[in-house]
Amino acid sequence: MFERVLAILRKEFKQIFRDPRMKTIIFITPLMQILLFGYAANKDINYIPTAIYDRDNTKESRQLLRDFTYSKYFIPKDYIYTDQQQNDVLDKGRDSVVIRIDRGFGRDLRAGKDANIQLAYDGTDSNTAMVIMGYANTIVGNYQYGLLRKEIEKRGWSDTMPNVELRDRAWFNGNLISRNYYLPGVIATIITMMSLLLSSMAIVKEKEIGTMEQLTVSPLRPIELIVGKLLPFALISLIQVVLITALGVLWFRIPLRGNLILLLFSTCIYLFTTLGIGLFISTISATQQEAMMSVFLFYMPAILLSGFAYPIANMPAPIQYFTFINPLRYFLVVVRSIFLKGVGIDVLWSQLLPLLIIGLFVVILSTLKFRKSLA
Repeated sequence: MFERVLAILRKEFKQIFRDPRMKTIIFITPLMQILLFGYAANKDINYIPTAIYDRDNTKESRQLLRDFTYSKYFIPKDYIYTDQQQNDVLDKGRDSVVIRIDRGFGRDLRAGKDANIQLAYDGTDSNTAMVIMGYANTIVGNYQYGLLRKEIEKRGWSDTMPNVELRDRAWFNGNLISRNYYLPGVIATIITMMSLLLSSMAIVKEKEIGTMEQLTVSPLRPIELIVGKLLPFALISLIQVVLITALGVLWFRIPLRGNLILLLFSTCIYLFTTLGIGLFISTISATQQEAMMSVFLFYMPAILLSGFAYPIANMPAPIQYFTFINPLRYFLVVVRSIFLKGVGIDVLWSQLLPLLIIGLFVVILSTLKFRKSLA
């Protein structure tokens, strides 16, 4: 059995690396993807193009605007003087925010009255708009606190005024860099796509070129053919994990606090599922184009229901239950935990166990379907 499987392995590796384009797809494409995602998958909002519309032009208004522009978030790009200009900069997308201070702002503050400031912003991207509002509320809150402290000191109440100071501490991602959260997930998605594509083409390609009949009449047993077909793709996927992880750690400085061996072990368990699904797609597909379309039919819902881009807790309850059969959901938790938290198998077993169960079920189902297709 070992010699027959080894013969299939040699055949598959020769067939894979005979085509120079396949080498590019296997080794260069994942590295290009991680580079592109590494720079693009960044939700940190640090530089917001801002238009300043100061109709008051007093010491108080200039101080507040100085607090906005001296922060690393609001970058003044335009100074406008009419309502029409305000509409134009937002309609044309030149600026994301317009900070407008109307006349009477400074006078109201000096008189001890409430003063208003308007923040007009582009709300097409609701998440970005909420982040901008959070930044603005913090700046205005600090400005108001400064006014309050001045008034307290003027009246001589500073010694009796209590102060509450919030000291926050972010665990696992101290600087709250979004790239550190998204890039481990990108590694998981790339491995998912590559393993699905390679394994789904394994059997259907033999059907198209007419060599499947030769394999069925050979001394190979179905289990030997399956192992010989899928094992090369598992080894290639593990090599891709090492290459992508090295690029993420060395180039993008993503912390790898956990054990690399545990990461590879978890990837092996996850590959049970993806390679099994790829084998199942390959057995039910007649052409490579059909297999590729079936891969994308599985891949896109798996990404959406994995928690990669959207938190699962924000999904409707029926959809949340549906995510429990999605293997990528568990693998994302494992990968991110190994990279950022550095936890071990004593913590991750609750994710690895259902992943193993799903993988074994998929492999058994795919093997039975493959046996039936051979018969």
